[in-house]
Amino acid sequence: MPHWSVYTGNSEPHDGIEQLPAPPPWRAFDGGPTLPPPRDNDDGAAVSPDRVHRARTYVATAQSVQLVNAALCLRRPLLVTGPPGTGKSSLVYAVARELCLGPVLRWNITSRSTLADGLYQYDPLSRLYAARPGAGADAPHHGAGGIENHLRLGPLGTALLPHDRPRALLIDEIDKSDLDLPNDLLNVLEEGQYEIPELVRSARYADDGDTADVLADGTDRPVTISRGLVRCRAFPFVVLTSNGEREFPPAFLRRCVRLKLLRPGREQLTEIVRAHLGDPDDRAESLIRAFLTRAGSGELATDQLLNAIYLTGVAGLDTESREDLAAQLMPYLSAAADGDGF
Repeated sequence: MPHWSVYTGNSEPHDGIEQLPAPPPWRAFDGGPTLPPPRDNDDGAAVSPDRVHRARTYVATAQSVQLVNAALCLRRPLLVTGPPGTGKSSLVYAVARELCLGPVLRWNITSRSTLADGLYQYDPLSRLYAARPGAGADAPHHGAGGIENHLRLGPLGTALLPHDRPRALLIDEIDKSDLDLPNDLLNVLEEGQYEIPELVRSARYADDGDTADVLADGTDRPVTISRGLVRCRAFPFVVLTSNGEREFPPAFLRRCVRLKLLRPGREQLTEIVRAHLGDPDDRAESLIRAFLTRAGSGELATDQLLNAIYLTGVAGLDTESREDLAAQLMPYLSAAADGDGF
């Protein structure tokens, strides 16, 4: 029997995503033809060792497990906010690994990012060059006017392909975007589809069919797009991260499941250290206590603690030197905070 809670947070891979209940009627999608999901490395893309480590060692909270499952069941994006170093971006890697969703697609947002950047990139100059007389017999001109040879789907565009199980997409630091980007995302995430105008126009005049084979993000294997329309079948697991540097429009917020991550307490910090570096010894316990004390009066990130424990552990320092080095490795992130020692 289908069960809505398919993500457990224990990091062990399984096929529970196949037990996910049917989507709500207003979130059902019927894109096709269906594409099989890529497993790790199946598409020829190298999976970075650091991302594998992050996925294996992520320590989920009960709240994050519950809201991840809510986003999966409702087919809604998950908006994750919280201070730096609380594991916002690591969450999507952990979910993708446990539910066997394939390599995570990643879109890093800057102030110049636009919706088109996430959907696809088109290079008209390379097409113009290929079409010149004398460009060579190997210059591609087949299918939809040869346009597909100068197109590549972006991470968002790839996530919305009609896969038979969700792809995992990280839209990182959405709060750094231009003011218009969250609103621009609304229709695409609501409808689960988008058009590529260059292919739509070319399909009207193509002599050899209305389909085009286009490369997708993270792979050299082309996917077939009909009449320039891409529509998902399994809505992707979309995680948008934010450091809380700006407010989002109400229309955007109501379309997201919202998860706010808090700074980890002592018990969770100990579990995080154990997952990354093994059981903490007395030196590590001392640094955890110092980290919690300092975090009470300024902004610190968990990876600063991990750096301090790792380096002071391998350096073979005495207690005084170890504490001095740890103080240098754990400066406050806010310029307004006092960065002195413990």
